[in-house]
Amino acid sequence: MCGIAGIISPGHSLVQQHRLQSMANALKHRGPDGEGFWINTQQTIGFAHRRLAIIDLSDAAAQPLHYLHYTIIFNGEIYNYSELKETLQLKGYHFKTASDTEVIPAAYDYWGINCLDHFDGMFAFALWNEKEQQLILARDRFGEKPLYYHADYLQRGRFQQFLFASEMKPLWAVGVPKHLEGTMMLNYLTLGYVQNPIKKTATFYSNIISLPPGHYLTVNTSQGRVQMKRWYKFETVAKDFSKASNTYVETFHSLLLKSVEKRLRSDVSIGTSLSGGIDSSCIIAAINAVKDVTKQWKHIGFTAVFPDFEKDETAYSSQVAKHFNIDQKIIDPSADDWAKYFQQLMYHQEEPLQSSSVLTQFMVYKLAKENNITVLLDGQGADEILGGYKKYAHWYLQELFIKDTSQYFKERKLLQQHDLLESWGWRNYAAAMFPDKAAHALQQKAIKQQNNNAFINRDFLFNYRNEDTLQKPVVKQLEDILYYNTFNIGLPELLRYADRNSMAHSREVRLPFLNHELVQFVFSLPAGFKIKDGFTKWILRKSMEEYIPKEIIWRKGKVGFEPPQKEWMQHKRVQEMIIEGRKKLVKEKVLMPSVTNTPIQPKAAHEADNFDWRYLCAAAIFNSTSE
Repeated sequence: MCGIAGIISPGHSLVQQHRLQSMANALKHRGPDGEGFWINTQQTIGFAHRRLAIIDLSDAAAQPLHYLHYTIIFNGEIYNYSELKETLQLKGYHFKTASDTEVIPAAYDYWGINCLDHFDGMFAFALWNEKEQQLILARDRFGEKPLYYHADYLQRGRFQQFLFASEMKPLWAVGVPKHLEGTMMLNYLTLGYVQNPIKKTATFYSNIISLPPGHYLTVNTSQGRVQMKRWYKFETVAKDFSKASNTYVETFHSLLLKSVEKRLRSDVSIGTSLSGGIDSSCIIAAINAVKDVTKQWKHIGFTAVFPDFEKDETAYSSQVAKHFNIDQKIIDPSADDWAKYFQQLMYHQEEPLQSSSVLTQFMVYKLAKENNITVLLDGQGADEILGGYKKYAHWYLQELFIKDTSQYFKERKLLQQHDLLESWGWRNYAAAMFPDKAAHALQQKAIKQQNNNAFINRDFLFNYRNEDTLQKPVVKQLEDILYYNTFNIGLPELLRYADRNSMAHSREVRLPFLNHELVQFVFSLPAGFKIKDGFTKWILRKSMEEYIPKEIIWRKGKVGFEPPQKEWMQHKRVQEMIIEGRKKLVKEKVLMPSVTNTPIQPKAAHEADNFDWRYLCAAAIFNSTSE
């Protein structure tokens, strides 16, 4: 896990050591263990790297790393590097380090760009091919590791300089201005969107582009041109489900354990997040079930607690910790922490956030650093691929209503009994029968909500509204919304939060549920393996039930990772920050002056119309980028 950055320019004046140093300095938090630089002899390309040493801690594995006629800088982990190294050695390739980095150029030399299909990992890397005078930038399948770029274009699509980095701060450090992307900001303030569902390259800055997950760029320095291509095309493979369900439960179990085992490969200390929910509990159980667990696993779990808050899960997390003999480290975030760490949080996140849950996660990774745990396993991704949120019950029932009425009535009753179905009415029946019209109606509702917002500056609204960006997915079956939330809106933003929060404290987070073979298998399963007998994430629960106490694995209801935000928003200093944020947005002609005379409305973390939280976040990105 590291920070990478680079400059490409057909000329000579822009590829300079001092500029690379500025970019590296902005990434110091991502890599406190060292830095490295490289500029080619023609002075048309330069790399900067900040190192967080995880695998092969020797100087030989430092980056930029040179292999054959390639030079690479890499952020992330290739979990199956040992297996790939054995394969490549049989093909005649030799290695000087024990790192996973060295495997990448060897794999590219042998398989070409198809090497990406062979990687099980989270990654963003830059690979310079000296023979072809070409740069390859690539990002992993799900977008666990970020990569941003900016180009100053001349005539006929040629660039004067092309800049890339793991975060936006290095781009700002070498003079890229902060140009607000008005549509992104408008959609965030009015509807809470932090992504553009129809343009995955979009960020909150119009001149900074995000390389989408599962994509790569080729950059030709002599021609000054850039080309983007998609390398990961997710396709659901139909399977024969005539076998007993236990067969598929066993397959899921095997894939999960295999994923966890590979994500325990490390030369530094490993711990885990421990929320008390099913996902983190299952990861700990899987670690416990893996044979020959690495000595780097320290049996430590990190938990955020909220005493006297109705959604506090301390009782569950403590039970899991006791069952698996986990040394549970606890942090109790407060409104004072919000006031103390909010600006630092926004400095690292760079873009607005959905809720203060992100601040809580920031505090958990801070606790990990204080306890000298470098790598953490986390359960992100399970809810999206396995239908874990309460909202998925509606879509599953809509699918059943069309396909199997008797099963629909059975599951509806059980989901209600298990506190996983909050409401069901005529709109759900209509959505089941007319999914296209339902999607259109939801889009029209969003458009109306945006246009009727009383506090948005009218000029800002008219200049930046784009109805196409408010489109909703057509959901005919559960898989449709799971795919949308995994690849379009939902999981990508959670991955951004986790990356920035962990790297703010120089920690690495690994996500076993996002092994691509596991995800592919889950999406090939009928919906009834995800929601069944009134339970979400059924196949996960079933596959791990022999390892985890029944009252944990078969818990009813769903509690999100949520702090007492409504209470925190009543704190004096927090309210002062909100008022300051409102004034800032009025000054920037984003909000109407009348907003400053309106009482603050404290809201829960995941409550609708949480405008004051959004004002606070939006104002923060207008401020200076310095800590």
